[in-house]
Amino acid sequence: MAEDRMLRVRALLDAVRSEGRTALTAPEGKVIADAYGIAVPGEELARDVEEAVAYAARFGGPVVMKIVSPDILHKTDAGGVIVGVEGASDVRAAFHRIVENARGYDAGARVEGVQIQELLPPGQEVIVGAVTDPTFGKVVAFGLGGVLVEVLKDVTFRLAPVDADEALSMLDSIRAAEILRGVRGQAGVDRWAVAEQIRRVSRLVADFPEIAEVDLNPVIATAEGAVAADIRVILSDTPVTPRRRYTRAEILTSMRRLMEPRSVAVIGASNEQGKIGNSVMRNLVDGGFAGDIHPVNPRADDIVGRKAYKSVTDVPGEVDVAVFAIPAKFVASALEEVGRKGIPNAVLIPSGFAETGEHALQEEIVAIGERYGVRLLGPNIYGYYSTWQDLCATFCTPYDVKGGVALTSQSGGIGMAVLGFARTTKTGVSAIVGLGNKSDLDEDDLLTWFGEDPHTDCIAMHLEDLKDGRAFVEAARATVPRKPIVVLKAGRTAAGARAAGSHTGALAGDDAVYDDILRQAGVIRAPGLNDMLEYARGLPVLPTPKGDNVVIITGAGGSGVLLSDAVTDNGLTLMEIPPDLDTAFRAFIPPFGAAGNPVDITGGEPPSTYEATIRLGLEDPRVHALVLGYWHTIVTPPMVFAELTARVVGEFRERGVEKPVVASLAGDVEVEEACQYLYERGVVAYPYTTEWPVAVLGAKYRWARAAGLLGGGS
Repeated sequence: MAEDRMLRVRALLDAVRSEGRTALTAPEGKVIADAYGIAVPGEELARDVEEAVAYAARFGGPVVMKIVSPDILHKTDAGGVIVGVEGASDVRAAFHRIVENARGYDAGARVEGVQIQELLPPGQEVIVGAVTDPTFGKVVAFGLGGVLVEVLKDVTFRLAPVDADEALSMLDSIRAAEILRGVRGQAGVDRWAVAEQIRRVSRLVADFPEIAEVDLNPVIATAEGAVAADIRVILSDTPVTPRRRYTRAEILTSMRRLMEPRSVAVIGASNEQGKIGNSVMRNLVDGGFAGDIHPVNPRADDIVGRKAYKSVTDVPGEVDVAVFAIPAKFVASALEEVGRKGIPNAVLIPSGFAETGEHALQEEIVAIGERYGVRLLGPNIYGYYSTWQDLCATFCTPYDVKGGVALTSQSGGIGMAVLGFARTTKTGVSAIVGLGNKSDLDEDDLLTWFGEDPHTDCIAMHLEDLKDGRAFVEAARATVPRKPIVVLKAGRTAAGARAAGSHTGALAGDDAVYDDILRQAGVIRAPGLNDMLEYARGLPVLPTPKGDNVVIITGAGGSGVLLSDAVTDNGLTLMEIPPDLDTAFRAFIPPFGAAGNPVDITGGEPPSTYEATIRLGLEDPRVHALVLGYWHTIVTPPMVFAELTARVVGEFRERGVEKPVVASLAGDVEVEEACQYLYERGVVAYPYTTEWPVAVLGAKYRWARAAGLLGGGS
């Protein structure tokens, strides 16, 4: 049955192609809809007025009449749609008016006739569609539909194809989800019927890659079903060139030699201070890299105390990584030598490739790399750090604080911001990697490696684009169940301003698709650079929560209100305090304080009150996370609060009670030292802000949900 269906669609698409068309007519769309079980109303193609009258009579009620022309995509704009036509005289008049309007809209348009379609009952108008995204390939869309679809832009996206559960989840992912469930006495829609329309469209575009865009708009959704009033199908006019893909085993083999090398060659090594080749050599030697370091320079015998070689082919033994510190114009010939030597990785620091318009030069080095099996990092990068190997293969400042955070950036400037942040906050890192032009190695290669790397607990990535969104999603899905991934995607406001033949295509701005699909992959998206860095710093510190109940304990009512807002803003749940726990808290709160949630112990309380209430929150298994609001007083100075909090949290962790605890400290400058003290002891704490600690907690919860550790969606 499925094979017959695909053969029918294949024959139709081939026929459309043979005529040099990319847009299917409405009757052709009906053939595809029938083949894939996409529910559409009864319809007929009337080639003249008398056929129109006969078909309308056969439907026995009001009909919709639409122009059928392979040259007119937007029928409404052309005056080619009339709704609610009934009776022979009105059908005749509507037929002539539609054809005249079409001629006036485009005098050269081919008119095949007028579609006579049974009028659907009123219902909720939604849109179901699919588009070919340049990053993610086939993407299915769902949202509120009708004539205002591009104004409301209440649409969500998923990678196609989707299964039934994923399709159903899309109904809950739009802002107007409540409307679909039924509001103000209105019945909700048949959710399963709508989800089936989504699933079938997603299957269609996955089966036929040449279909560029599909629109079902509007789909009339009622309590009894979901029927597409209009179907639009557009074919691609350019063939898709498949990207070179590597197996997981191949990626891990080459990445292991890149990140854990035993031998490194520096092509363009120099004794002259101020040159990149000198900086790279100094960083490798001074950084304590224990492997072999081989400088390559045809005009030197000795560089930084190491024997220099005229060519990389002269270097004895195996080499794992060749770091390039030579001008762009010399890279290709040197890369040929790297290939002949059998070196698996080339780190290309030089600029002057695609980023400056030299696309042919970049394509040349990519071809050389593929020919010899050399993976390319860069070009146009600052290099990379692999701290657990004491490897600093970069011309930037050294960094040697080992830890569990892997950081990558597409930009050198962002890379240095990462470095400075890591140093000032004492965030230990497992690696910092520049990606630059991403001529070959990219985020999905690094994700595959960091997902397996025992030194890495959290991965943070700055990116401007993805070369292969599906490969990234595949790598992310394999990694997220074990480690959180934080992504800062630059260009959020640069929605894809491209010509589109459908409503779905117009709605699929780059960022809208990125946002939904990164969430679908379980990735935590950071709104800004500082957010990405703070999430990466805080996520490994916090234990994974075991449930949704968050309790705020605060010494200041104002902070409590702001912390409550932050909890809601970050998608967290303020626990409804049960009566017995409320009574227990009240035992430690003065009469002018307030129980409930937040628990307001007031600012004048001694350290013992902070300690007692924190203990109570940690002891009760119904409480899953604590948010602490501290107010600086002489009664309980900042470091006293920090020490007692760290001591109590540490005591419970030793007993196996691990709950995420975050803190907001309001006060004089002493709170800065107190926050640092807490952070170093597993409590994510910030001075002068109620937003940051809760944002980090929210990021931890988003990862826990995506990893399947809390249940529910991401």
